[in-house]
Amino acid sequence: MLGAPLAASLASTSGCDEPVAPHVAGRILGPSMRAGHLLRDARALAALRALSPDTGARSRRVRVAILGGGPSGLGAAWQLDRLGVRDYVVVELEDEAGGTSVFGESGVTRYPWGAHYVPLPRADNAHLVTLLAEMGAIAGTDDRGEPIGAEEVLVREPDERVFYRGFWYPGLYLDVGATARDRADFARFVEIVRRYGAMRDARGRRAFAIPVDLSSDDTDLVALDRTTARDWMDREGLRSPRLRWLVDYACRDDYGLRLEDASAWAALFYWAARVTPDAEVGALDTQELLAWPEGNGAIVRHLARRVGERRLQMGKLAIDVAEGAGGEGPARVRIVDPRTRRPETIEADRVIVALPKHVAKHVVRALREDATVRAHLERFSYGAWMVANLHLRGRPEERGHPPAWDNVLYESPSLGYVSATHQRGRDSGPTVWTYYLPVTAGTPRRARERLLEPSWEDWRELVVRDLRRAHPDLERQLVRLDVWRWGHAMIEPRPGFVWSPERARARVPIGRVHFAHSDLSGVALFEEAFHQGVRAASEVASALVDGGGPR
Repeated sequence: MLGAPLAASLASTSGCDEPVAPHVAGRILGPSMRAGHLLRDARALAALRALSPDTGARSRRVRVAILGGGPSGLGAAWQLDRLGVRDYVVVELEDEAGGTSVFGESGVTRYPWGAHYVPLPRADNAHLVTLLAEMGAIAGTDDRGEPIGAEEVLVREPDERVFYRGFWYPGLYLDVGATARDRADFARFVEIVRRYGAMRDARGRRAFAIPVDLSSDDTDLVALDRTTARDWMDREGLRSPRLRWLVDYACRDDYGLRLEDASAWAALFYWAARVTPDAEVGALDTQELLAWPEGNGAIVRHLARRVGERRLQMGKLAIDVAEGAGGEGPARVRIVDPRTRRPETIEADRVIVALPKHVAKHVVRALREDATVRAHLERFSYGAWMVANLHLRGRPEERGHPPAWDNVLYESPSLGYVSATHQRGRDSGPTVWTYYLPVTAGTPRRARERLLEPSWEDWRELVVRDLRRAHPDLERQLVRLDVWRWGHAMIEPRPGFVWSPERARARVPIGRVHFAHSDLSGVALFEEAFHQGVRAASEVASALVDGGGPR
């Protein structure tokens, strides 16, 4: 259904001809594809832009208009508030803010539909530390001045396990049955990660840091971005299948890419940006994780409350962003309600476009109408993901290491599942499992096609067959299975992109229009989205001060 790797991974499942979970209900959910795709339809978009005040258009004047209510747009709003700029509006197409950090809720628990954790940030990621402290997720600092996570949001033990040939084992590295060569390669990889984690350049910057803007741009490090993770491992002689599975899992986990498609810099960033300075020798210890039942939905919910309903315009599609006449007047933002076709105009001193570049290029007039201005955006590509939430009346049978927060299947193209009730200490009874599957085969376009082809019944069969190898009686406990499709889930750090001039160019303002989104970092982490929003808001606040006038 989704290509040879998935077919092979499920081939060993018994009873392939029998119906799979026929009693289980569910549906396909996701972002507003039909409304969003209006931006690609020249005729439909022209009709929307042709709507005039005679058809009931309204106008509004603000200091700042923020387009996009994901972590980046909400982060920009948070920073504007902190800088005293409170006359702003956030425009969001969906009915709920949050982007890929949105969440659902049942009578049992909240649960994520996308991003589901944040590593405990270091002290130099000051804005994120401030936000998390505001939420009560930071309990204080240690004797080095580094943040200490609040006990209730630190992922509790056991935090992760891996399923292999009938049993669950602790951790993500499969040590059971490993050969001497496997262990030697793993030890060498750990030593490389620790070395990069401790490295500082002449300016005192870490080799790999979160946010990416804090990372060193030394030539030898940047060169890692020009090769694939697989080729780098070949060059380093790291050929252990178990180690390669682990690094491949990391690339699929954060980037939706396989070893052969991900940048070596990005693969090392996953580990070296998070390695703890006091990790035990030989151990791949990384920063502790912060998590909530609804994942990062808890953070965006907090940010949305800070913005407030009055400044959040939900269910509105931005269709045009243009400078004022001669670049002297305010920027003009055209928005429309895709359901009622009612248009509005927002005039703003500054605009923050917190949209992915594949959307921004249709909305921002300078990008849309000038191919030379838009050319750098051709390097931006996005991966496709399927996320399923399984509602269970009880816990299925299993063997081996006890249930964890993160549960990974070694011989599967999926990333396994996280348990929404784990953080609350509910290890028995009803729960919700969130299952993640990056669609990695083929080009980004083909991946999106494969994401959209299966019916809900196909997805139900795929998920259940995959998981019942680890939980044979899964169907007895399963009562509902919903699917969310992310066609453009996250930016892909393919070789040459993270340190490319195209990525750097995309963050440069065009007149009164500023840009923010995780894709400007080259890696789609919550921390990066928030950082880019804060950065853009700081630019805007400075521009408003320089331009004079009240805030």
